[in-house]
Parts: sequence; structure tokens; C-alpha cells
Amino acid sequence: MITLHANSPAKRMKKNIQTLLIGFFLMMSSVVIQAQQSDNVDYKPQIDGTIRGKFEYQPDDQKGRFQVRTARFSLTGKVASRVSYKAEIDLSDKGKIRMLDAYTQLGPLDSVQLTIGQMRVPFTIDAHRSPHQQYFANRSFIAKQVGDVRDVGLTVGYNFKLGIPMRIEGGVFNGSGLTNQEDFWTRQINFSTKLQAFIPGGWNITLSTQKINPDHLTVMMYDAGMYYHAKGWHAEVEYLYKHYAKEAFDAVHSVNAFVNYDIPLKRCFFSKISPLVRFDYMTDHSDGYRYANGVRDETGVLIVNDYKRSRLTGGVTLSIDKPFISDLRVNYEKYFYEHDNLAKVSEKDKFVIEVMTRF
Repeated sequence: MITLHANSPAKRMKKNIQTLLIGFFLMMSSVVIQAQQSDNVDYKPQIDGTIRGKFEYQPDDQKGRFQVRTARFSLTGKVASRVSYKAEIDLSDKGKIRMLDAYTQLGPLDSVQLTIGQMRVPFTIDAHRSPHQQYFANRSFIAKQVGDVRDVGLTVGYNFKLGIPMRIEGGVFNGSGLTNQEDFWTRQINFSTKLQAFIPGGWNITLSTQKINPDHLTVMMYDAGMYYHAKGWHAEVEYLYKHYAKEAFDAVHSVNAFVNYDIPLKRCFFSKISPLVRFDYMTDHSDGYRYANGVRDETGVLIVNDYKRSRLTGGVTLSIDKPFISDLRVNYEKYFYEHDNLAKVSEKDKFVIEVMTRF
């Protein structure tokens, strides 16, 4: 038998956990009581979805392909005035079925939201966009390779004013990702925080940081971004710095910058046309896992999973109805590598025609 002394660290930790649990359940009781007193809650679930079908052609290979990149369906709703939920699944995420979001959100106060479950962590600007909110057919390097993280955990969001409207979000996460939860236990704490300032005139400044432990060491990411959205313009720039502990891999630098301009159309099948251009860049990137002979192996080392490159993307978006509801995206992507033989099969110069539908 193991005896816990009154002042032992384990005993103090047990008391702290008990105190947190009591406080949590008291708060939950208050939420339920307030919800029961509400008479005008709409309990009907809402079904949303996003379908993205595309055709891509790579001139250097003289090859093309059709692809269903996204087939997402989500169910959202409320079970009480301050208790909501979301469940989202993608039937075609690179040809696989994946559960993306599965969480409950509590609103003990109008300005406070608590979310528990599986979700995209609060980090960056571009990586936090859903597929129907993207400006380009293919995601930026920040959104796809460097800063894209979904995980299981708990987040708290708080809306406040400090002269201007602001929002801060923070959360703790397993670090297990989306598919490794059942037998996953850890002593590590992964976290993410995000601060947004909404400046009058259409300006936004976002600062965020994230700590992850993909394998055996800590990886820290720091992101700063700003955008202007007004008078038909959306101009955005974002920088991400990724640092690997113990100098296990060189730090990664990534940049995403783009400009979009909306031109309304009248008496036309399309409601608007939006020319846009983007520049994004990343240095050699590791996913944080050790590899030996090309496969994950705890005896191996970190390797380059994505080689240093930059890309210039230009094109137009034709909106058939309201923006981000049904869009035809036509893009051309020009890649720049230090050596052409470093390009992956699907990371080369390409034409892309995509139709996105949101319902």
C-alpha cells in the first residue's frame, strides 16, 4: 500500500484536481439552470456542408487529374440556451474519411465560451479557415504544412474591449491528433493561445503561439499576422516561426501574403469577379517525427518532409451567388525550388479549376 503524506506533492495535486472538478460542476449546474429558464431556444439541428471538386493540370508532366478535395458535412445546434454542439466529418479528405470536429461548447457568460472535444486549435489566421472560406483553391504552406493542427482538448474564449474589440482564446490539448485517443496517455501539456484585435476600418491583428510534442521533443510555433478587409479589398500578410527543441532540426520560417479585390457584376450569371495574387514561402520543414529508412522509427532522426520552396499564385474567383457560397476558382501556381528534383509529385507548377459549394 502507498501512503500519501498530508503535504506530499501527490496529495496537493489530488486536492487541486478535486477543487477544479467541484468548481467545474458548480459552473455546469449554473449553466443548466439558466438554460432551463429560457423559453425561446431553437433546438433544431442545422446541417451544413462543403463540396470542392477540382481539375488540376501540371504542364511539366503533361498530366492532369480530377479530384474531390473536400466533402464535408457538419451538424450543429443547441440543447440549451448556453449549450451548443458541432460534429463534422469529411468523406473525402485526400481520399479518406475523417472525423474533424466533435465538440460541445458552453457559454456560462455572454462573453465567455468553453469548448471541449476535438477541434482545430486556436492558431494562425490562414490555417484556421474552413475550406469554403479560403481565397485560393489550394491552401498556403502555413495552412497545409507548417501550422495546420487539429487535436482533442479544452479551450476558453473571451471577448472583451480594450478601447477596441478584442478576443483571446487559449487551450490545452492531448497532442494525440485525431486518430490516436483511446489508449493515449501523456505527461506533456500541449497548448495554444491566440489574441485578435479588431481595429475600426476593417483591420485585424492576430498574434498566436502553440506548443506541440509530435514525438520525443517539444516544438514551439509563433505566428503574427494582419489583414485589411474593406471596400472590396482583402489584403493579408502572415509570418510563422517554428522552433525544435535541442536543436534537433533547423528552425522553420514561413510567410503567406496575398491580395484579393472584389468587382461586383450586374446582369450576369456571376455576382462578382475577384482577381487575386499570393506569395508564400517556407524553409525546410520537419513534421517533428523521427524516421529511419523512410518510415517512422524511434531510433531514427528528424528529416526534411517538405523542402524549402516559394510559390506565386495568381487567378480569379467567380462567385455564382454570395461569396463563399458557390465559387469558381481558377488559379495558376508557379513553384520555385533550389533544385527541381526536390519537388513532390503534387507540388509542382499547375493550373487549377475548382468549384466550391457551401450549403
